[in-house]
Amino acid sequence: MDIATIRAQLPETALMSVADLPFPKIATGKVREIFDLGDYLLIIATDRISAFDVVMPNGVPGKGILLTQISLWWFARAASIVATHLVPNHAAALRDLLGAAYADFAPRSMLVRKLKALPVEAIARGYLAGSAWKEYQRSHAIVGHPLPANLLENSRLPSPLFTPSTKTALGHDENITEAQCAEILGRDTFDFVKNTSLALYEMGARTAAKVGLILADTKFEFGTDATGAIHLIDEVLTPDSSRYWPLASHAPGQAQPSFDKQFVRDWLETLSWNKKPPAPLLPPDVITRVQELYLVALERLFAIPD
Repeated sequence: MDIATIRAQLPETALMSVADLPFPKIATGKVREIFDLGDYLLIIATDRISAFDVVMPNGVPGKGILLTQISLWWFARAASIVATHLVPNHAAALRDLLGAAYADFAPRSMLVRKLKALPVEAIARGYLAGSAWKEYQRSHAIVGHPLPANLLENSRLPSPLFTPSTKTALGHDENITEAQCAEILGRDTFDFVKNTSLALYEMGARTAAKVGLILADTKFEFGTDATGAIHLIDEVLTPDSSRYWPLASHAPGQAQPSFDKQFVRDWLETLSWNKKPPAPLLPPDVITRVQELYLVALERLFAIPD
């Protein structure tokens, strides 16, 4: 799908829920609605936005379309590294499924194989940002990876690191060491997930650099089929799962402008909100800015020749 078509399909109001589809809904996530189609799942991205694991009461119009199209763009490139959960001939299969009656959902939808998700989030980091910076300040290490003592916030790491996490019973991310991850997954699966995550990160970082973007860090998820084969699932290298910065203005030791939802987190940090539901209403200027950031990220990536 080209940029002009995507722009034309962005709605004026945010889609916060999905109703009236003739498929059984089996799950509702912070952003996505999931429908059971037997051997496959239909995943529809709404325009909901979350921060600090809390869904905001109002969304960003077209966010689900932008993130889905970015994810599909990256899935096409990731397929040279690892199998993905998308069904074969994805665009045609989705068109046949939704038909004319539900065609409006197509730009925000993925039709995927049913797979068993691995119980870890595979995080690859190339820069010292976010929670990694906070941990580094305490220990000069990130989840068991020792680092030089002279790094600044948002510095480039000596080499990309794999820093997995798992979710607690409350649904929050909890960092784990590579040894803990290997114990959870088994050594062979751990090695595959680690090596694949770093290969995907390096591919993403090289690609983003072509259009003046730094891919600071990102999160991947994987699932297995009935034979045990591992596939890339969920979303890939979107501004919701990744930290993107403009390359031209990168300067370690200070905050970086970003093309992700860090803008929303930063605004929320100015409030006295306790980071628990109910979340505050996002003002119109914050919503507009987030949509612009995601749209610029998409336009830059889509400018890269196939």
